[in-house]
This record gives sequence, C-alpha cells and structure tokens, in this order.
Amino acid sequence: MTIALETRNLSKHFGGFTATNQVSLTIGQGARHALIGPNGAGKTTLINLLTGAFPASSGEIYLLGENVTTRPAWQRVQKGLARTFQINRLFAGFTPRRSLMLAVAERYKHGWRFWRALESDKLVVQETEQLLQQIGLTDVADELVSRLPYGKQRLLEIGLALALKPRVLLLDEPAAGVPEEERHEVLTLVKTLPEDVTIVLIEHDMELVFSFADRISVLVQGELFLEGTPQEITASAQVRAIYLGEDG
Repeated sequence: MTIALETRNLSKHFGGFTATNQVSLTIGQGARHALIGPNGAGKTTLINLLTGAFPASSGEIYLLGENVTTRPAWQRVQKGLARTFQINRLFAGFTPRRSLMLAVAERYKHGWRFWRALESDKLVVQETEQLLQQIGLTDVADELVSRLPYGKQRLLEIGLALALKPRVLLLDEPAAGVPEEERHEVLTLVKTLPEDVTIVLIEHDMELVFSFADRISVLVQGELFLEGTPQEITASAQVRAIYLGEDG
C-alpha cells in the first residue's frame, strides 16, 4: 500500500488539556477514510494538526512520504493537501464562477497578473467551467454567494478545495447544517469525488459515513479508540455504547 497520510504518536496539548493523545494513523493512497467520535473527541483538532493550523506538541506527520510536521500550512497545500471547514469560509460578495476562477488562477500562479482579466485566460476559464459542472453549480454560477442556499455554499467550498488539485482532501463535516432537501447534493458530490484523491472525512451523519468510507477510525477523548471496516465498526458493542449509551 502506498501511504498518502500518516501520523505517528501525534499529540496536541493546550496548557494542561490534551486534545489529541498519541494518535497514529496510516491512510493509503486513494482511501476513503472517515474519522468519527462524539463531540469533543479531538477530530477537528486532528485536522488542524494535519493541515498546519496548529503546531503539534509531539509526534510526527507524513504527507506522501515526507515529514511535514514542522512545515507551514502553505507548503502542505503546495505538496497536495487541501481541506474544507465546519463553517464556510467564502467571499459573500463574489459569485461561484469568480471564486473558482481566482482559486484556479492562483494554482496556475496567474493570480498576480492584475493587468489581465481572468476571463481572457483560456486554461482558467475551461477548468472553472469543468469545476462548476462537477459540483453542480452551473445554473447559479453568476449568483452572489451570499444569496445561495446553504447546501450550495457547501458545494462551492468543496469545489474551491478541488480547484487546488489536491492529492489528499480533508472534509470537515461537509453536510453539517445542510437542510434535508439539499443534503443529497452534498452526499452525491462526496461519493463521486475523483478516485485517485485520498479523502479523510469527519462527519456526524452516519448515513454519509457508512455509504462513503472503506475504513473508519473512532476517536474518543483525543485518543484512537478503534479502527476498522464499516462492518467492524457497526458490529462493535463498544462503539454502540459510546454513541447510543448501550451497555457494553
């Protein structure tokens, strides 16, 4: 197995509080890996460590075979790591088309060409149109982001991550807050993401987790509690006890 993302005894302390404790994960290239656990389990902290938003207190992080533990976030992005957030971080005054154009242009290092309209760059325009189609926003491409339904804003955030051409994509609760009538669009996009992209999903929506993941890690109180296939996780009395309050 070619390893895309690996952590070795990764820990994060905030003063006397331990948010993640000695977490070791090995995620293969092209994997569909889910991180689940109750609120406060350390899932988002782990994502912040992987992306460089938080420095690790101890342990190591390897991205595509390279130790990136002390690398800044932008270098991890350049190496192929991208993420989405629990709460959208979008430019409300832009349109989806303009947002994606800027992201694509930056990847091509064309963003600094301030004297030249992005619309004149054929590569940028072509890729932007492909992304709009992929994420299902062609019909609202020129609407202001602030006017889009929340589900479509979530689709746009995933599209912005895809514009970076990531090799490893971290999705932090992509269905969080999305109304039921819009959820199917997010679920469909997540399940149809490129097979060569390694995807790590944090999600409380178990329907999405079990329809998506080929392997699941359960975090509890900052520690790796259990890891296995969806079938193994479903069969675990310990996991049922954590989520449902059942006696183990």
